[in-house]
Amino acid sequence: MNKTILLSRLQNERDHFELLLNRVGFSRRLTLRGVSGALTVKDLLAEALSHEQFIADRLSEIHHGETYSPSASFSALDGFRSQFGCPDYESPLYEKGGHDLSVLDAYKNIEFDEIVSEELAVYGNIHELLKKLSHHQCLDHDLYHRVAEHTYRFYRRQSVLIERWLKQSASENK
Repeated sequence: MNKTILLSRLQNERDHFELLLNRVGFSRRLTLRGVSGALTVKDLLAEALSHEQFIADRLSEIHHGETYSPSASFSALDGFRSQFGCPDYESPLYEKGGHDLSVLDAYKNIEFDEIVSEELAVYGNIHELLKKLSHHQCLDHDLYHRVAEHTYRFYRRQSVLIERWLKQSASENK
């Protein structure tokens, strides 16, 4: 892979994700529970924002010549969350595969429009930082994989949940 392909995939997947969010928003169901358990589309967007913030911070560190090391202790994991405002998703101590309740709690009292605005800004930062980094920096830091994992692969996973929920809702309304 190269940066051009990554940026193209990122934008393409992003467009699909935004279209899906717009479709849900058009039907005024952004804050209805049940998308995944008791979660809402707003909750899923907050999780996407958290993942994007994580990778945006790592890209910024690389751009400024700083080094990221995954948290190796639970106290470091807590310190990371305090410092960056999101979990250390790449720490071997971070429990993967579920919804992070601390992320959901952090955004529960924030309006959907505010989350969207912040998320768009962070996505823009990711895009701009990727453009600034060299191909060798991307290779050295495994960014083709890492950026994909925290952006468009995450969008795909969230989209599957939303699509399933929309189909279920449509069949229940018949």
